[in-house]
Amino acid sequence: MGQPTFHLDDELEKRMTASAKAMKLSKSKWIACAIREKLMAEWPANVQELAGSWEDFPTLEEIRETKQRDVTREAL
Repeated sequence: MGQPTFHLDDELEKRMTASAKAMKLSKSKWIACAIREKLMAEWPANVQELAGSWEDFPTLEEIRETKQRDVTREAL
């Protein structure tokens, strides 16, 4: 198992420590979770390569050209 070394400014370390404490995690586990989440948020290369592969898929401009009325949004 790797043990990377890195440096954080004081404010970032303070925020990380508070978040780890709130989640009842050690700093090490909190960092590992943050890295895992970041890596899982990215699409795999084979999925990214599919972009633009559908020739008959409308472009953003074509989608925006439609004259459909936007749905009414509920008040907050």
